[in-house]
Amino acid sequence: MRKHPLAVAIGVCALIVALFGGALVLIKPGLRPQALFGGKIAVVPVNGIIESSALFNETLIRLRRDDSIQAIIIRVDSGGGGAAASQEMYMEVARTAKVKPVVGSMGGVAASGGYYLLAACTKIVAAPATVTGSIGVIATIPDLHQLLEKLGVKVQVLRSGSLKGAGIPSRPLSDAERANLQELIDQTYQQFVADVAKGRHMKYEQVKALANGGVFTGAKAKQLGLVDELGNFQDAVTLAAGLAGIKGRPALVWPEKKGGFWSELLREQATLFIKDLAAQLGAMPGLAFRWPASPLSQ
Repeated sequence: MRKHPLAVAIGVCALIVALFGGALVLIKPGLRPQALFGGKIAVVPVNGIIESSALFNETLIRLRRDDSIQAIIIRVDSGGGGAAASQEMYMEVARTAKVKPVVGSMGGVAASGGYYLLAACTKIVAAPATVTGSIGVIATIPDLHQLLEKLGVKVQVLRSGSLKGAGIPSRPLSDAERANLQELIDQTYQQFVADVAKGRHMKYEQVKALANGGVFTGAKAKQLGLVDELGNFQDAVTLAAGLAGIKGRPALVWPEKKGGFWSELLREQATLFIKDLAAQLGAMPGLAFRWPASPLSQ
């Protein structure tokens, strides 16, 4: 019996819809549907002050274990932040780069801790005018004892050792406290230089010669070996696709705008931006890989 053409067409359409719907079910949470077909590259943004590494590292771990993601781009627009957080992010980038290509893409600023975490990438792309570098460590400790004296406020401190409570803003640092904090800064600085040297396949002394806290343009950083290529975000996409062996135009997996894990990542970045603004008006606790420094750190 000959089937009616309309019935055949309806049946074919229903089959296509069913197959497509089934495929959508297989998409992992947090990924946009447009990344269903073709090679996929995930984009992980890092914006504003770096204070916590938890969500960033969790993101990289998920992407590293996701076989559908062939490469990762870390897009940084940050002047850095907490030393320990930047180090932890560097470590996770290094682990991920051993599994699949990780390309660093620099925005307007990728300096200090913002550069630190990218140093472990497979390749780094910067715009010629990107501000980067600032390899160094800073600790900001406000001294408010004169202000407190004028206000008639006296702070009484009980402590168990001569170095306990170093940095309390109610009094200046003693010579011993200053020496102790300087030792911490020097040790952390050595770790920063060593990690950059390892990530960039450079000699320690070669990096140390550049690590005076100064910043460079992206163009100068390329000459110094701190970045690999000059270009914009799309050039980073092309590079990542080539490293992953993706043929044709890759599908980018961006953070979701609403709901889910990726939304949490964006919300955290927005929160950190607000904290960054507040930190500009005061001291940032702990050691920091950061550019520019707080105005109170002079």
